[in-house]
Amino acid sequence: MTRLRTEAASLGYGDRTVVREITVEVPDGQITVVVGPNACGKSTLLRGLARLLKPAEGSVLLDGEVIHRRPTKEVAKVLGLLPQTPIAPDGVTVADLVGRGRQPHQGMFARWTAEDRAAVSEAMVLTGTDELADRAVDELSGGQRQRVWIAMALAQGTDLLLLDEPTTYLDVAHQVEMLDLLAELNARRGTTIVMVLHDLNLAARYAHRLIALKDGIVLAEGAPRDVVTAERVEEVFDLRCQVIEDPVAGTPLVVPISRTHAPSSSR
Repeated sequence: MTRLRTEAASLGYGDRTVVREITVEVPDGQITVVVGPNACGKSTLLRGLARLLKPAEGSVLLDGEVIHRRPTKEVAKVLGLLPQTPIAPDGVTVADLVGRGRQPHQGMFARWTAEDRAAVSEAMVLTGTDELADRAVDELSGGQRQRVWIAMALAQGTDLLLLDEPTTYLDVAHQVEMLDLLAELNARRGTTIVMVLHDLNLAARYAHRLIALKDGIVLAEGAPRDVVTAERVEEVFDLRCQVIEDPVAGTPLVVPISRTHAPSSSR
């Protein structure tokens, strides 16, 4: 049995259902990436997995228990989350924000331990934010802030890590650097990672398993080679393409076919 899964879960906001009766399992010790067009329910599914949204129907289970029946702090010790648009308090420094990732592990008086200090230091070094420690978060560039938020999630030291668009605001080089870091974290520590990514080629390169959503339902799930086909990409994204082998990673690589470059016979 996997640690985190949904059973016929319907999720939404008020009377609006976004995700409909989804049953998915998050494979332990693997990287799962959720893909799909805008407004298809990717972030909503992640919020449900993270206990931020309670299903209107069905359930989300963590270690065999309904996640909403477990105390928030208990869940936070094993499940970390980077939301899509995190907001830092005014004037908070990088070191302070990253340190807040240790709160689930601290007692009533929030006394710091050597383990806390080591976790924060390692997270900042890994994300290249250690040189920003004394800077105010609101003075940083978008890419720097994103790396600080990821550092906070890493400092939490959880076995399960949920990341909603972790490459937002990062340039191409930093996107690859951050995804390499997460892949290394998965390989070295066995951390189970679930990410929402917009770049299908990066998703195919780094995921062990893909979940493709459209209109709030799962259209396909499985290994990238099984999910990323020309037919499936057109079905999910309404995009004509060719799928070739990535010459570096050997994973599926999507080459879009625009109307300008479409073969004359198809015009």
